[in-house]
Amino acid sequence: MATSTDREQEIRKLHELIKNIDYGMFTTVDDDGSLHSYPMSKSGEINSEATLWFFTYAASHKVTEIEHYKQVNISFSSPEQQRYVSISGTAQLVKDRTKMQELWKPELQTWFRKGLEEPDIALLQVNISQVNYWDSASSFQPQTISFSTP
Repeated sequence: MATSTDREQEIRKLHELIKNIDYGMFTTVDDDGSLHSYPMSKSGEINSEATLWFFTYAASHKVTEIEHYKQVNISFSSPEQQRYVSISGTAQLVKDRTKMQELWKPELQTWFRKGLEEPDIALLQVNISQVNYWDSASSFQPQTISFSTP
């Protein structure tokens, strides 16, 4: 069983892997089993519960998909650094205004013209279960970080 120190180190490692990569491909599963991917900007940093956040429209198709199949994947890449990160977990819709205010960043105005006043704005909370990554520092052998519930 991983200690809290191990978990903190794993979260720090994941933070380092994606800290300079703002956009990832967010993949969901549709009712027919097909995969759909969407470019999404992460909001905030990974917290101590191994959670990532993304702004979205609550009525979007990806939210419908998540309501049926909570399993998601987010892939981040930085070819210049030879770094590739694949994050698996479960997602859920969150409509917490306080959390939205905490995570809001001005560049999101591009997609949400009315900012936090957008009537359908919400968050996707992704609880990370596993991370696979390849980077030049560890060669191209896949490395894995697993997050179990604390």
